[in-house]
Amino acid sequence: MSKKVVENKDPAFNIRTDLAIESREMIRKEEDVEIPGVKLSIEEDEERKIKVSWVKILNAEGEKQMGKPIGNYVTIESPLMKENDIDAHEEIIKVLAKQLVKIKDLHDDEVILVVGLGNWNITPDALGPKVVSKIFVTRHLLEHIPEQVDESVRPVSAIAPGVMGLTGIETSEIIEGVVKKIKPDLIIAIDALASRKTSRVNTTIQIADTGVHPGSGVG
Repeated sequence: MSKKVVENKDPAFNIRTDLAIESREMIRKEEDVEIPGVKLSIEEDEERKIKVSWVKILNAEGEKQMGKPIGNYVTIESPLMKENDIDAHEEIIKVLAKQLVKIKDLHDDEVILVVGLGNWNITPDALGPKVVSKIFVTRHLLEHIPEQVDESVRPVSAIAPGVMGLTGIETSEIIEGVVKKIKPDLIIAIDALASRKTSRVNTTIQIADTGVHPGSGVG
């Protein structure tokens, strides 16, 4: 479960952010030029108030400039995320699902492990465990009562491993043990992230295919 972390010591990075879109914004503000090795595309649905930004770090130069590994970073933004609006949330869920498929398309029988990172006792760090508590897990059903499960249902497992201060075990060690046992085709790791803008708090989801380290968002 090791992860490559790229450091950018540029003064523009003094303000902490885990969002690739914000890293790009800070560099563009400082330099006012396009960033070599970085590509941005944006889709905005004004009617549904949903904006999707796709940052692609293409090569070592982009990796160096952004301080993030080569890969794809998708940011979904909507002020309706923090509103008690079920219909709006359903639309955001559809957009999220569509972007997940773009990041990693799976066959129906492939196994998914959802990992909720963070400390469930601390509100700002409890996102991962809270999401896991809402996951419809199916692996046990497919193993023990497959005749009662619809053919369209894939094997899904979920775990909230906690933090070392609670368990005495490194989170990566717990996840590694589970992975060796169930051998998932895809791990979806969910964690809280930091933003430099209060307007993005509770209104933003980042998806990345570069892995995740504490505080880097959904990976």
